[in-house]
Amino acid sequence: MRLGLHQGMLEIRQFLRSREQVVFTLAFPVIMIIVFGSIFKADIGDGVNLTQYFVTGMIATGLMTAGFQALAIQIPMERDRGVLKRLLGTPMPRWVYFAGKVLMVGFIAVLETIILLIVATLFFGVELPNTAGKWLTFLWVCVLGITACTLCGIAFSSLARTGRSAPAVVTPVALILQFTSGVFFVFTDLPAWMQNVASVFPLKWMCQGLRSVFLPASFGTQEPGGSYNLPTVALVLGAWCLVALVLCLTTFRWTTKRDG
Repeated sequence: MRLGLHQGMLEIRQFLRSREQVVFTLAFPVIMIIVFGSIFKADIGDGVNLTQYFVTGMIATGLMTAGFQALAIQIPMERDRGVLKRLLGTPMPRWVYFAGKVLMVGFIAVLETIILLIVATLFFGVELPNTAGKWLTFLWVCVLGITACTLCGIAFSSLARTGRSAPAVVTPVALILQFTSGVFFVFTDLPAWMQNVASVFPLKWMCQGLRSVFLPASFGTQEPGGSYNLPTVALVLGAWCLVALVLCLTTFRWTTKRDG
């Protein structure tokens, strides 16, 4: 456990020392909220405006960025530089490496969520949950969501052949998920086929779960199926945690193909 905590602190220090990574991971969602929040003013029903709808999606996007996108890009780069290969030659248990990544992602996710909530409440009229039940929902949606995204990021990291190609492989996937999962547009306004595709992946369900926390209960009638459907949100996110864990265990590569 001490090794895991030490590795986690090392990962966090490395993250904070990389200004480009800090700006992209922490500042990008905030910039998106400020830009689009200043543009989206239309009322979409039940006293909800498009800015409030968009902000909940950006919180989910922040979790996806911290877990899926960051790890799916960072790990191939470390593999390409031989970092993972060198770790295999040390007596450090392999799980310690992943523990460090998980602690780093947890730190980033908490920090980013706090920043987004401060910006959203101060400048865009988003109200914080006012009941213990909503805070509990917020907690389990975030925990399941970041767990699924973290495991997906580790599993997806095996697809990039080189560290240089990782951003080109990962970024389009993340952008497509954002545009089809109800982040930038009202989900039910999207074409039916796009809704069906997005419903396969975690981000759509993270957005839906967070809307149940920050938007009125009456707005649930505008969701697919006429409700926020939190049991299905939990079921899908939990299933993704299990599927992604299996993929991590069966596909993760410590070395590049040229290393054998």
